[in-house]
Amino acid sequence: MKNTLDQNDLDAVVVVALGCNMSGSYMSREALLDAALSAFPAAGLTVVSTSDWWTSTAWPDPSAPDYLNGVALVRTQLEAAQVLAELHRIEAAFGRARSERNAPRTLDLDLIAHGRAVIDDPGLTTPHPRAHQRRFVMGPLAQVAPDWRHPVLDETAAQLAANASVGLDARPLGQR
Repeated sequence: MKNTLDQNDLDAVVVVALGCNMSGSYMSREALLDAALSAFPAAGLTVVSTSDWWTSTAWPDPSAPDYLNGVALVRTQLEAAQVLAELHRIEAAFGRARSERNAPRTLDLDLIAHGRAVIDDPGLTTPHPRAHQRRFVMGPLAQVAPDWRHPVLDETAAQLAANASVGLDARPLGQR
């Protein structure tokens, strides 16, 4: 789904990162992520653009299965805390069990940004405090919204993807 958003739209859009390295009961990781996206509208999240699926070595443990990641640009009337609660509800519906940090998972939905909001509350920080360092987030975001600007760093998604320090092997699925 191609991005047709202008800068005013990009300033208001909600950015959600999707990822998994286990397919759970689905035939593939792609099928799982596609199904997760299909659950967004019922949660009050209207998807306006999506990146390709990107693959990368698991981090921080490269012996775990590779990850599949992508980004969705979303419109919603929900506040940031409500979006996060809906993302956690969707994760749980898809079998996400929260155990140790960075453990292999069936579904990971991260609220990267809620418009230009800067929030630092217990349990909710936006923009996501580490997303700008991760090519597996910024690469997909730059693919659909290269001119999106980080609310704190004021750098574009394209700049952040080029300067990422984690997940440097991330690439669109099918590319070598």
